[in-house]
Amino acid sequence: MSLRTPLSRVRGLGASRGGTEHFWRQRLTAVANIPLLAFFVIFVIAYNGADYETLTGALGNPIVAAIMGLVIISGLIHMRIGMQVIVEDYIHEEFAKLAILMLNTFFTLIIGALCLFAVIKLGFGG
Repeated sequence: MSLRTPLSRVRGLGASRGGTEHFWRQRLTAVANIPLLAFFVIFVIAYNGADYETLTGALGNPIVAAIMGLVIISGLIHMRIGMQVIVEDYIHEEFAKLAILMLNTFFTLIIGALCLFAVIKLGFGG
């Protein structure tokens, strides 16, 4: 006995497992953000009020630069997925939904590229 309706069987609509991928990716980035953002907050507190040379010297450390890069990547992926879920749930007009989802992706890519460029530039002593 199946709980699917006859129409869904004809159309082939069922559990596509597409939602679980987003669910797990969102949870993975959330768990990754815990230690990454803890490092970021501790770094900001430790260097609060430091002069420019001290701060660029600390960010020039390859380990610190790599962790900051991971903070950026993980945070932006988490943000993009979260915003996508909100848009898909609450925007019902298809053109607006598509436009906002595209803007969400472009915004994430642009901010990510700019932030990673800054971290890489500081990491190589720029």
